[in-house]
Amino acid sequence: MRVLALGGAGEMGRVAARVLRADSRVTNVTIADRDESAACRVAAELGAEARGLDVTDAAALAHALRQVDIVVNTVGPYFRFGPPILAAAIAAGCDYIDICDDPQPTIEMLELGARAKAAGVTALLGMGASPGVANLLALRAGAELDRVDSLITGWNIHSAHPASETTGPTAAVVHGMRQISGNIPVTRHRTHTERPALQRVRFDYPGLGPSAGRSFGHPEAITLPLAFPDVREATSVAVGDRSTSAALLALRWAINRRLLTVDRAAGLAARAERLLPADPATLVAAGRLPPLFAIATGVRDGSEATVATALCQVPGLSMAENTGVPLAIGALLLSMESRPGVHVPETLLDPDRFFAAFAPHCIGLPDPSAMTVTTRSWAGAEANAAALSSALLTALVAAG
Repeated sequence: MRVLALGGAGEMGRVAARVLRADSRVTNVTIADRDESAACRVAAELGAEARGLDVTDAAALAHALRQVDIVVNTVGPYFRFGPPILAAAIAAGCDYIDICDDPQPTIEMLELGARAKAAGVTALLGMGASPGVANLLALRAGAELDRVDSLITGWNIHSAHPASETTGPTAAVVHGMRQISGNIPVTRHRTHTERPALQRVRFDYPGLGPSAGRSFGHPEAITLPLAFPDVREATSVAVGDRSTSAALLALRWAINRRLLTVDRAAGLAARAERLLPADPATLVAAGRLPPLFAIATGVRDGSEATVATALCQVPGLSMAENTGVPLAIGALLLSMESRPGVHVPETLLDPDRFFAAFAPHCIGLPDPSAMTVTTRSWAGAEANAAALSSALLTALVAAG
C-alpha cells in the first residue's frame, strides 16, 4: 500500500505516518506538506519520502494523488480543505481518510458518496479520537440495547493536551473555539437541527451516577443516526472541571459578542492549555468521568436501560498521539475493506477488529479485551463499580 500523508509534517500527520511506515503492509509513505523543509525532516526521521505540496495547487495535488493508493489527510481547517481534497481523491481514484472534526464539512463530504462509489473509492471521515474512537464506543454501547433512543459521546477537555513543542494555538484549538460559539448541529426528534453551543447536558453514567457535560460541535451528533436510524437524540459533549467550563463559557460570551475573534480566543485558550499537566492521574481517577466515553439509552427486554462504554487505554498523553494513532489504524483497516463510498467510522469499521488492531499501539501493550469497559444500568451498582475500578487500575498501571 502506497500512502500519501497530506500535512504529514504536522503533529497528528507525523504520528500517523510513523505508525504506517512501521507496518509491513505499507510499501511507501510520502510526507507531503506545504513546508517542504519540515516534510524533509520528518521523512528523514521515518525513512520515508518527502514532497513539498500546497493543496490549493489543484494540478500538483492531482498528480500526487494519482501516484498512491490512499491519502491520509490531516490538512485543516476542514471546512476549507476537506471537501476539495476528497473530491480530488475521488477524481484520482485514490482512497481517502481524515480526522475531520467539523460537522459542516462532514455533511458536505458525505454528499460525495455517490461520486466515490462510482469511482470505486472508499473514503472514511473523522477517524481520530472524537470523532473516531468515540463513534466505535457508541456502537459497542448501543449494540447492547434492543432500541436506542439517545446517544451521547463525551470527551474530557483535559485529555486534549498539546505536544510539548507546540508554541501557538493549534488548528484543533482554533476549531474548538469555532465549535463553542454560536449554534452547533445536533440530532433532536430524529432530525438534524441546531442548538446553542455549551448547553448543559445531564446524563446518568452507570457506575458513576448523575453527571453533566457541555454540548460541543462535533460530527458524532449528526453521524451516529447513520448507524442507529431510529435514534431520537444525539449529542457530543465536553466535560471538565468547573473552572474550565467557566472559562469556555466566558470565551463563548466574548466571541458571540465580537469582543474576541476566534483566533484571539484560541490564543488565550492555548496559553491556558499549556499550563495543564499531562498527568494520567488527573484524567483517570475514581469517581470521575472517563477521558472518552459513549452513553446509549433506550430499551432492553421491554424496560428502560442505559449503557456506557469508555476507552481504558491510550497510545500516549498528547492529542497528537491519541488522534494520529487511531487515524493510522483506520487507514490500515480501510485498505482491507472494499466498500466504495463515503463513510464515517460507525458505518464502516467493526469495533472489535479496530480495538484489536489499536491495542498493540497503546501504553503497556494491553490485551484487546482491556481496551474498553462497559457498565450497564441493569447490572447493579456493585458490578459496575467493580468493572470501573478494575479498568481504572489497569489504566493507571499501564500509564505508570
